[in-house]
Amino acid sequence: MMNLGKFYINGEWVTPISSNSMRIINPADESEIGTIILANKADVDLAVMAANTAFLSYSRTSKQERLGMLEALLALSKKKLPDLAKVISIEMGAPMTMSLELQADAAIGHLEGYIYALKNQTESEKLSNGDKQLREPVGVCGLITPWNWPINQITLKVLPALAAGCTCVLKPSEFTPLSSVMYSEMIHEAGFPAGVYNMIQGDGPLAGATLSKHPDIAMMSFTGSTRAGSAVSKDSADTIKRVALELGGKSPNIVFADCNLEERIAGSIEECFINTGQSCDAPTRLVVERSCYDEVLEIAKRIGESIKVGDPALEGTHLGPLVSDIQYERVQAMIKKGISEGARLLVGGLGKPDGFDKGFWVRPTIFADAHNKMTIAQQEIFGPVLTIIPFDNEEEAIEIANDTPYGLAAYVQSGDLDRADRVASRLRAGMVHINGGEFNYGSPFGGYKQSGNGREGGVIGIEDFQEIKTVHYPE
Repeated sequence: MMNLGKFYINGEWVTPISSNSMRIINPADESEIGTIILANKADVDLAVMAANTAFLSYSRTSKQERLGMLEALLALSKKKLPDLAKVISIEMGAPMTMSLELQADAAIGHLEGYIYALKNQTESEKLSNGDKQLREPVGVCGLITPWNWPINQITLKVLPALAAGCTCVLKPSEFTPLSSVMYSEMIHEAGFPAGVYNMIQGDGPLAGATLSKHPDIAMMSFTGSTRAGSAVSKDSADTIKRVALELGGKSPNIVFADCNLEERIAGSIEECFINTGQSCDAPTRLVVERSCYDEVLEIAKRIGESIKVGDPALEGTHLGPLVSDIQYERVQAMIKKGISEGARLLVGGLGKPDGFDKGFWVRPTIFADAHNKMTIAQQEIFGPVLTIIPFDNEEEAIEIANDTPYGLAAYVQSGDLDRADRVASRLRAGMVHINGGEFNYGSPFGGYKQSGNGREGGVIGIEDFQEIKTVHYPE
């Protein structure tokens, strides 16, 4: 990839000022993919300067002009989809089927959602009191995205910023740079003006913090850990930036005895383990009604033992590796913690699967007989680890579900839809999935409490990147 060692600034691929390099590792076999340069303050300043200059003209483009560029990007996204899936699979270990159907597909799905939202959004409206209300771009935006869903998160930030008339500087995760380089090439080819979109590689403590503190950036949008999100907020505070955060989760999945247990437990485990468990909204706490608890454990053990890991370059329903050695060690430490705290190991455990000595592979793991005070029930693990907790009645299930610092997603499995809706209304989470209901492009994505603030996707996602102006006329 020719541009891997460069930054995209002011419409050109430029050689970084920094010389601080980082090796990019294939998580499946630990081979070196290539090398990137981590931006220093001077690199960040150049990118912000380009975005700041471009904002003067791009902020005044018409909705139709922006829609034309987004439509061109949509055509490219459809054309480049297989290539995008391939680089995501290489850089973060997503198996090809999942990478194509879910990871890369976000480049199309989210873009279609934003195009629809922009077409139907009213930029100017008359209020009942006679005043006029306008929606205008917030300004230059700093965008920081994670490694676990690289294109999904890039599109959820870059696209609404561009749709709203903002300019931006993207800092993707330094662990998954290939997809960000390819997406930057696509934006260039789609015809967005120079300086409107800029991309640097870098780490959080230097590049990310410099963006957050920069006086010429009006808004920061960050996806990642709650700890890092707190740092972004603090760094942004002195310049009173708008800050949008999509952070961690420890999502409960309440299983009532009246649901189709075989179907819903299979679906719940699949949802938890997809992307090798590296999803912020994964249903990692299976909260099970005691009257069906033993049956659920039997199903979970059988299904858990049938899950395979395998080469991410191949198609199939198997799991890939974790993204890095750092993540591997974190997950191992959490599995060890679960064992030491007394949870019963139902499936999996410590170490790598047989035959997978090279790469950051983990054993799909299920704990039973846990309670909500255990570390594995409170802290985000970000690996294929499921914790099963029993409950006796509906009130207790809701109490357990809400007993978490997070509030991103929640899940309910029940044959009684009235009860499912009733429980969903009491769960402190930004999204509730009932009986396998999937998230759809165009719906708002985000959570309560320490899972962040703001929403991504659809019209609300665009509104996050807009200011409201009122114009008052004499009577």
